[in-house]
Amino acid sequence: MKKFVMLLVAVSMATLLFAGAGFAADYPSEPIEMIAPATPGGGWDTTARSIQHVIKKNDMSPESIIVTNKPGGGGAVGWTYLNSKAGSGYYLAVNSSLVFLNELLGRSELSYTDFTPIAIMATEWCAVFVGKDSKFDSGIEVMEALKEDPTSLSIAVAPSLGNDDHLSFVMAAKAYGVDTSKLRFVVMGSGGDILPALLGGHVDVVTGSVSEGAEHARAGKVKVLAVTSDERLGGELSDVPTWKEQGIDVVFPHWRGVMGPKDMPQEAIDWWNKTLSAVVETEDWAKILKNNKWDDFYKNSEETKAFMDENFQMYKNLVEELGLAQN
Repeated sequence: MKKFVMLLVAVSMATLLFAGAGFAADYPSEPIEMIAPATPGGGWDTTARSIQHVIKKNDMSPESIIVTNKPGGGGAVGWTYLNSKAGSGYYLAVNSSLVFLNELLGRSELSYTDFTPIAIMATEWCAVFVGKDSKFDSGIEVMEALKEDPTSLSIAVAPSLGNDDHLSFVMAAKAYGVDTSKLRFVVMGSGGDILPALLGGHVDVVTGSVSEGAEHARAGKVKVLAVTSDERLGGELSDVPTWKEQGIDVVFPHWRGVMGPKDMPQEAIDWWNKTLSAVVETEDWAKILKNNKWDDFYKNSEETKAFMDENFQMYKNLVEELGLAQN
């Protein structure tokens, strides 16, 4: 009888442990939702679907990875949804520096510390685009026009002011002597919206990530006038000068990562550490980096936490210096 009672207690404790964590021992045991907090076509969406593609193609997960788009609020809508899944291991979201900036700019009460850091996957660079028939052939020509009249051009940015694309352009303009307080920015809902707006003639200039305009650049539909990298990018963009080459001392990376909800179980964190460290070693991921002009920047969950703590302070200082801070 004593052994039987002890067995019942042991079984009950194990049941409670698994029920409380929401896990089976063979995690993952159900589909995982990966949130792209923007419309299809932008950098967040491309990151999510690239991870999904590599995991599926290389049979790295016994369960499917489902990408869902939840645009709005500069990522806040998707991240608020993720925040509602605290304690679960079956929801993730793509992030970037906007997870810092939404808080610093007073657009969201959510902090990056409200989530579980999972990985930094890659970094890319910001660029300035104009239509193929634009009179501008260099970044300096754009800045010269804006220096003469800061309101003369409409500049598309997404998904909100204060993000990397906006800040990198403002920094370059400020360094050139432009009155940045008078610049006319047109805020689009997603990175997938800014190039169509340019192609449709609705805006004069786009500041966005290289990946958001890479396809149109390859097709000859847009001109790339400057990149924020420290040296020229390869391939079809090898003839595009950096801001530094054009006499403006600005270098600005644009990283993207993945995070889970608060209190994500350790089993899930460990699985993603193992899986994503394998993803970035595949030939498929190397091709994705090359095609999107991304640079390898992988960091596991522990490294990501340290990186985000340091990066947050850097953005806080930058936003305060530009007079944009609200918190």
